[in-house]
Amino acid sequence: MTVDPIQTYGEARLPRYTSYPTAPRFEADIGADVHAEWLARLPAGEPVSLYLHVPFCRSMCWYCGCHTTITLEDAPIRDYLAMLEAEIDLVTAAAGHSLPVGAIHFGGGTPTIVQPHEFSRLMAHLRRSTAVSDRAEIAVEIDPRRLSSEMCRALGSAGVTRASLGVQSFDPVVQTAINRQQSPEQTRAAVEGLRRAGVGGLNFDLIYGLPHQTVASAVETARLAAAMRPERFAVFGYAHVPSFKKHQRLIDEAALPDAATRHAQAEAIAETLEAAGYRRIGLDHFALPDDALAIAAATGRLRRNFQGYTTDPHQTLIGLGASAIGRTAEGYVQNHVPIGRHAQAIASGRLATAKGYRLTAEDKLRAAVIERLMCDFRADLGRLAAAHGFPLDTLVGDNRMLDRAIADGIVTLTNGLVELGGDRRFLVRVAAACFDAHLGETGRSHAKVA
Repeated sequence: MTVDPIQTYGEARLPRYTSYPTAPRFEADIGADVHAEWLARLPAGEPVSLYLHVPFCRSMCWYCGCHTTITLEDAPIRDYLAMLEAEIDLVTAAAGHSLPVGAIHFGGGTPTIVQPHEFSRLMAHLRRSTAVSDRAEIAVEIDPRRLSSEMCRALGSAGVTRASLGVQSFDPVVQTAINRQQSPEQTRAAVEGLRRAGVGGLNFDLIYGLPHQTVASAVETARLAAAMRPERFAVFGYAHVPSFKKHQRLIDEAALPDAATRHAQAEAIAETLEAAGYRRIGLDHFALPDDALAIAAATGRLRRNFQGYTTDPHQTLIGLGASAIGRTAEGYVQNHVPIGRHAQAIASGRLATAKGYRLTAEDKLRAAVIERLMCDFRADLGRLAAAHGFPLDTLVGDNRMLDRAIADGIVTLTNGLVELGGDRRFLVRVAAACFDAHLGETGRSHAKVA
């Protein structure tokens, strides 16, 4: 019997696999002391990446799944920035040497909620406290609705090389339903200001599966956005999890599209962007052919981390700020989510690590398999197993989920090579889940597959 993949798998909720194991597996027995030990063991000459979380916004977008706080005052933001500088110093002290930094990512919330001179000061502190490479990629997430020309100039002067602009949808009906009004003209003005300031790499975030969204409106948003020629797009499916994000209860569930419509929207956006000259990268990214992301995908060097698909080759990611997640060769760590708890830890002179996960040898094997599937849609299980010192049977023996995926035509397995067919690539998270030994252990709800 032929299986309808959307009907069979579309409503399934699976991780996005920006890490393995995923964050719900983190536990409190990995705390500040363990994190400090891991930092102390970092090789002195090995470059690291930094992620700085700025958890503030001026208004709440109802679709948002991020950790953020709404504030109309600047005082809490200034206090938070002072705390970030103190945390940078604590991390450097724990490492015991100046950290070579090859990449920096500011996420949120809205990182550009800070004043231009405050951003410049924070970057100056980073450069004093660490050894930021002259060739480091420095990326910032931006709300185009509140981006001033002064901030554009500050970003350019601070050496920012890439900016990610939230767009989501240009449909006024959808914008009203998600409490985010943003015109194409506002977005275009932000693009022009960033270009003038020398920020050369731009990404747009789009979302499908939003309330009242249609295939036609999704295509029109993609068409308008592509005309502005950002180098990259990230196109995400809306994850409706009101049990975890209470503000999502303000969204009318009856107005959300079903799995088939969500899939149709995603494919229509993809076709629109490909027709505009963008190449499809992994599950949900697009890039112009000469962009570094497209080149990495074509040459097998594409990576995946908490920011999604990336060219970042660094093994160590240090998370700074409330809720920030980090990674070393030994495992994952996450800071306290509440801003107050995070600030208390830093003020006491301790790292703000709340929980984490110590990787086993088998975890590292499964992480490698999942990353290659998510990036390349194929993985040489035999080669990866041997490289990690395991027999192939560790991955395929008594693997009922894999057996079902093969039977349903989602993947093929030939001589240890597991691969998705071209028209099944939207189910890559199903393929990745076949090798997730922890799936279902936490009861956490994830995003829908389609």
